[in-house]
Amino acid sequence: MKIGVVTFPGSLDDADARRAAAVAGAEAVALWHGDADLHGVDAVVLPGGFSYGDYLRAGAISRFAPVMETIIKKAGEGLPVLGICNGFQVLCESHLLPGALIKNHHRKFICKDQPLRIENNRTAWTSDYDANHEITIVLKNQDGSYVADEATLDRLEGEGRVVARYLDENPNGSYRDIAGITNERGNVVGLMPHPEHCVETLTGPTTDGLGFFTSVLKAVVAS
Repeated sequence: MKIGVVTFPGSLDDADARRAAAVAGAEAVALWHGDADLHGVDAVVLPGGFSYGDYLRAGAISRFAPVMETIIKKAGEGLPVLGICNGFQVLCESHLLPGALIKNHHRKFICKDQPLRIENNRTAWTSDYDANHEITIVLKNQDGSYVADEATLDRLEGEGRVVARYLDENPNGSYRDIAGITNERGNVVGLMPHPEHCVETLTGPTTDGLGFFTSVLKAVVAS
């Protein structure tokens, strides 16, 4: 089973995401932003970083990369796609997810171990968690505040599409403490914190992030 990880100019966490895929038991495949071919992968991760230097705004240029043309099409056909941090921004810019990510309300970069509650365990990326499972994974961002209009927020809440919510405190001003959301089908998930940094005891505060990667393996098998 193959999980592809896209590298954009400015990606920082692509190697970490490939490592997490391998730890979960998948074959990690490096995908290049300029290559529209997904090389037969079963799922895709858009990693964290500062793609194209965050010029214009975070994720805005990446949306037009050749690889994204294919990912947008395949996501519509059910391909599991996880956007982490900058990847979440790219998913919103690509209109695969609603809303937008803007600068943190305190206007500072933040890096900390962040408690979350998994509120939707029915997606391709969260099925290995119990509903309302509380986890702690790394959060690091500057443009991490999730915003949307009230109608969109109400729809996300009403349809159970809030995947994860911040606990203890809101670190970046995200509306309704939202840390991650999914599309209607549950195959596309955007998450601001970084599960790929929390898959091994040697390098993470927990291994709580591994479930995102093991979940998608089971989802692919079941599909």
